[in-house]
Amino acid sequence: MTNSVRIGQGYDVHAFGDGDHVVLGGVRIAHDCGVLAHSDGDVVIHALCDALLGALALGDIGVHFPPTDPRWQDADSRLFLRHCAALVAERGWRLGNADITVVCERPKVSPHAAAMRANLAADLGVALDDISVKATTSERLGFTGRGEGLAAMAVALLVRA
Repeated sequence: MTNSVRIGQGYDVHAFGDGDHVVLGGVRIAHDCGVLAHSDGDVVIHALCDALLGALALGDIGVHFPPTDPRWQDADSRLFLRHCAALVAERGWRLGNADITVVCERPKVSPHAAAMRANLAADLGVALDDISVKATTSERLGFTGRGEGLAAMAVALLVRA
């Protein structure tokens, strides 16, 4: 018997560095710093890609888009997500739903969550209500609590198409 559902989880983190914005869920958010990353450093999309790839048992985002490859320098992470969506479809799956949590003290995520959900849903070809984006702080504990960076966790449920 073949599985009718698969679950994947993903996690990504980036340290803050020089810059004037961060990108989360494909949304450019003004901020007093940027992130240190090879691509645009979008922790939301990176975590979601890892969740999708994990559900497919296809490794992680670094396997598909190695940080040593100059083609991905400053790349828009939405390209990565569209690639993962194509892999899901090619293998006979569809996204049931995805749930993403951003962990940071700042910037504030909630004013941008609707735009993030819209981007993710569009890139994955799913309904808006199949995507959840929320945020939490770490109560000033750890690197996110000290304002040294931000992180995201994602869970994705795939169902047979």
